[in-house]
Amino acid sequence: MANFAKSNVPRFSVDVYQNEFLPEGGHEVNAIVTVTATGGGTVGTAVAAPDRYPPGAGPSAAVVLMVDCSGSMDYPPAKMRNAREATAAAVDTLRDGVHFAVVGGTHTAREVYPGDGRLAVADATTRDRAKQALRRLSAGGGTAIGTWLRLAGRLLSSADVTIRHGILLTDGRNEHESPEELRAALDACAGRLTCDARGVGTDWEVKEVTAIASALLGTADIVADPARLAEDFTGMMEKAMGKEVTDVALRLWTPQGTTVRFVKQVAPTVEDLTGRRSEAGPRAGDYPTGSWGDESRDYHVCVEVPPAALGREMLAARISLVVPESGGAAGEPGAQGLVRAVWTADTTASTSINPQVAHYTGQAELARVIQQGLDLRKAGDMEGATAKLGRAVQLAGASGNADTAKLLAKVVDVVDAAEGTVRLKAKVEEADEMTLETRSTKTVRVKK
Repeated sequence: MANFAKSNVPRFSVDVYQNEFLPEGGHEVNAIVTVTATGGGTVGTAVAAPDRYPPGAGPSAAVVLMVDCSGSMDYPPAKMRNAREATAAAVDTLRDGVHFAVVGGTHTAREVYPGDGRLAVADATTRDRAKQALRRLSAGGGTAIGTWLRLAGRLLSSADVTIRHGILLTDGRNEHESPEELRAALDACAGRLTCDARGVGTDWEVKEVTAIASALLGTADIVADPARLAEDFTGMMEKAMGKEVTDVALRLWTPQGTTVRFVKQVAPTVEDLTGRRSEAGPRAGDYPTGSWGDESRDYHVCVEVPPAALGREMLAARISLVVPESGGAAGEPGAQGLVRAVWTADTTASTSINPQVAHYTGQAELARVIQQGLDLRKAGDMEGATAKLGRAVQLAGASGNADTAKLLAKVVDVVDAAEGTVRLKAKVEEADEMTLETRSTKTVRVKK
């Protein structure tokens, strides 16, 4: 496969939004960091952009599709058929030259195509052979998702490529291995591949599927109606084909005496990266951001600085992007932004909240209170659930998060959105509750 030309790697820019002014004794500095990747020539698919790159000239990539083949996939029988058709549609979306494999998952993991520990290289012939192999998939057995991920990791590691990506579909709970075994598999795969996870139907565990996507820097979602799997799988594969660089790190340098309180991705979804820091030299740490195409994401950085006298100012943090060089070696820090702290006696300046910081603080709280509200509802604490979900309705309305507001309206009756006054619905469809829980971390961008 031809190497991806360095000139086609996206160019990154960093913009910092903050109120740098602190009152006397102030020590907490908040900033929203917008990272934008442009100019990579978003690859798209072999079908959508056949003339963007000649075969094999796009970013080198490998994808493993993991399809749940446990016994529950036969109830109803159409579910397994929909899964086969969806996987076939995803295979059709593969760009020529991309390495790929299909894994069938039960209480063990089985190579469906091409087999023998290999990856196929996508072209008309291999896509057709993969679809023939998919027709033979049948349901039977248990569920041990860690084994699927470990096999995918081994297959992806066999290819000398830039992008390594997994797509995982499950319809049930991970009942045939312990949570510790799944966690060990995720730890083994972290940093070696990214993975999008989907739950089909309503018999799977939301926290299980979202934890898989979170650990592997991918997306999680519900496909309540199996008939929509093909559409969802095609969209996922198109996005995977649009990734052009991986293992990008957000590097945070702070001066002596400064403490990092947290680093969170806040758009397009809320993802706490604080605990994923790896040291990168004196007072510097890298936070993983996964794979990028042409796109933009927002991060909330909060640091604690030692208080200084009025009129003093300091550099509270330096944020830069580290993009791997060809061959996978860590590159030098590129685009960067600065976070400042200035102590002032001007009360108006020091008490002003930056609009971006205020917006994303609300979005993070929105995700949190939805999760808390649903957990309280499941535990039978209806009063607590009503309070939390009422606050969620209030936050969704104030921030313009219309999609989340619609999902909340399927779980509660809204009396007064501005005040957060709601009543829990007596009967809630399981798919609606699971959709709200799964998508609770999706945010809207701040209106510039």
